[in-house]
Amino acid sequence: MSTHPTDASRHRIGVVGLGGYLPPRVRGNSEVARAAGVSPEWISERTGVHARHVAAPGQAASDLATAAVRAATEAAGIEPGDLSLLICATSTPDELGPATACRIQAALGAQRAVALDVSAACSGWLFGTKVAHDWLAGSERPGYAAVVGVEAYSKFLDPTDRATSVLFADGAAATVLGPVPDPYGFTDFALGSDGTRADYVLIPAGGSRMPADTGTLRGGAHQIRMDGRAVSHFMDEIFPRIVADALDRNGLTVEDIACLACHQPNPAALRRLTAHVGVPADRLVVIGDRVGNIGAASAPYALATAAARNLLHPGDRVLLTVFGAGMTWGTALLHWSGARAVGLDTAPTPTDTDDERLPTS
Repeated sequence: MSTHPTDASRHRIGVVGLGGYLPPRVRGNSEVARAAGVSPEWISERTGVHARHVAAPGQAASDLATAAVRAATEAAGIEPGDLSLLICATSTPDELGPATACRIQAALGAQRAVALDVSAACSGWLFGTKVAHDWLAGSERPGYAAVVGVEAYSKFLDPTDRATSVLFADGAAATVLGPVPDPYGFTDFALGSDGTRADYVLIPAGGSRMPADTGTLRGGAHQIRMDGRAVSHFMDEIFPRIVADALDRNGLTVEDIACLACHQPNPAALRRLTAHVGVPADRLVVIGDRVGNIGAASAPYALATAAARNLLHPGDRVLLTVFGAGMTWGTALLHWSGARAVGLDTAPTPTDTDDERLPTS
């Protein structure tokens, strides 16, 4: 599904504030490698990940997301009570029901906000952003919406599975959308899905197809399972195509893009793919090396990092690119109007030799 830039809308909608939250506990490659039966160097070379944050036993996805939304509203200069819409994108909800967004709404005191979840795995934040954009653009009065991507993957990992335990991590990132002057804001969206590949990445048990019982618990069916080879082939296939489609649809070239903010399942693969499509290395925002794969939070955390590092200037074109389980994918073109970012970790990327100095509590 695509939305052409010429589609009419009542208001120009863009990003007016960004926020992030990472739990303080950090797992370095030495710790992860021991359980996964590999070396720290193997993890670094294969994935490019050096550290990942881990939620505390009592922290749920809504706790991480609440902190990120609070930071984003602060950055936007508004109160949570000013929000008219709150969307949470996650694959690791607090419960199967109600919506995790309702937990976040209650914690924030955002009484005026309609709260709902979007489930599109690692693509979820961009899918939610499309919903929020159209909601605001079609409203009679200007308003604000928060879209937060959050994952608490550590609650669903088998530490001995090297395909998943070395990559997945916990974190949240939020954007506040609101009115911006012409010609700024979102000017193009394209989203897609292919359900025939839904088994590539999933948590098999716990839903209506395979309800929880003693057998699913014994079999580890409540943990993330991933066909790494199939996912890698999917990335190689989809990423060049959706980048090329986004540029062609808008009459642009790679040189017109000031910043590429992507989902980051594997920083090493992402750098390879962006080089293949001709994106200069200095225009790609890489955050997966120090936070791992934080799923629906990855792309907004990358965008917020670019803002926090002053890599973006009003008028810059940002290409947002996501892909994830389902399988799902999407792009959006954002004409940057300028926005603050709050709550971001912008420290240098740790290395495997830094493990002993990483915070662990």
